[in-house]
Amino acid sequence: QVQLAESGGGVVQVGDSLNLSCVASGVNFRNYHIGWFRQVPGKEREFVATSARPGSGGRAYYSESAQGRFTISRDNAKKMVNLQMNRLKSDDTALYSCASSQVALSGIRLSNMYFTWGQGTQVTVAS
Repeated sequence: QVQLAESGGGVVQVGDSLNLSCVASGVNFRNYHIGWFRQVPGKEREFVATSARPGSGGRAYYSESAQGRFTISRDNAKKMVNLQMNRLKSDDTALYSCASSQVALSGIRLSNMYFTWGQGTQVTVAS
């Protein structure tokens, strides 16, 4: 019941920052976890971060790579989730997509537990 659209990607240098946005349309935004995943052609989709829905505690979850560098935040009134990415590395280069889920927290890092996806925004970090 939710549609997602990402923006904010671009071409930056190592050490730079980007702020990605995921905007939802539809209803019941508060009922969904919103996660960020990334993928490089030929590679598996990789979990980056998720903002859990308020009813499940509203906690932020991060991959090991994102921890300490990225910050996910949620604005329920604007139906928006942001991913602030700092100290970017060349390995961060990927297509970044946001997705929604209502999974139990035990599965919140699993891409196959998310059912609605945006089309993605490209992040390229020059090495």
